[in-house]
Amino acid sequence: MTAVATRVPAVPRAGREKRRTSWLLLPAAAVVLVFFFYPLAVILWRSFTEPSFGVANYLAVLGDEVQIRVLLRTLRTALIITVATLVIAYPYAYAMTLVGRRARSVLTLLVLMPFWTSLMARNFAWYVLEQRGGVIDRMLSAIGIDGVVLLGSVAGVTVAMVQVMLPFMVLPLQSSMLSIDRSLLHAAGSLGARRPVAFLRVYVPLSMPGVLAGVSVVFIMSLGFYITPALLGTPQQALVAQVIGTQVNDLLDFAGAGALGTILLVVTLVVLAVLSRVAAPLGTSAAGGADRG
Repeated sequence: MTAVATRVPAVPRAGREKRRTSWLLLPAAAVVLVFFFYPLAVILWRSFTEPSFGVANYLAVLGDEVQIRVLLRTLRTALIITVATLVIAYPYAYAMTLVGRRARSVLTLLVLMPFWTSLMARNFAWYVLEQRGGVIDRMLSAIGIDGVVLLGSVAGVTVAMVQVMLPFMVLPLQSSMLSIDRSLLHAAGSLGARRPVAFLRVYVPLSMPGVLAGVSVVFIMSLGFYITPALLGTPQQALVAQVIGTQVNDLLDFAGAGALGTILLVVTLVVLAVLSRVAAPLGTSAAGGADRG
């Protein structure tokens, strides 16, 4: 008797892996759909349909000088916080790449330590530090600087927000810098480039992916700050999140709040698109230079 074996066509491995990946992503996609896109769609719908269908809510926002000033103040504050955070985080992240693994763990621990306390507790700590007669006021008075009260000022709010945002800038920078081949700096030095020139023309462009990631995260999160400016600032320095909170909680103007939030979202997307267009050529040129080297 001759046994005839029938070969069952095998499903391509790539196809099975793709389907498995799709199933694994399904819970996360459902969460994003339910808790992000659906609320966003409701906000957009109400901003266009209440009290009647049209763009009256958007025209009201764009025609209100106070709300335009709040929007510009929010963008300016977010930009200042992003730049200040980048200036502090870049050398810190660079130092993390120069030390050994144990010292790097300590530096990472110092960056992550603020996450162990709630944002409200950190804001109250800054409230105590920045108030008149507080620690900062006494330190400034000891060196002959009197009359500087950070509490209730733009500078006080900015300092507190930079401290909150610092980990979100340091970690992407560190990840990007650890992937840079440091032999490129030695190669540039062997070709006659001075160390600062090699750092600026080789290392900094190669770290641009981390810079872009950190800048994007910090800028977006800074646009939505509510507790910190509300506690440490004044109503005259209100940001968009505070105005939206007032419209929803006090005025019950959900449509106007949705219109203001949508305008802020559009501005944010435009800024991120500009950042991507600016950073992409830098990273490409740096990678090309590294390949040629």
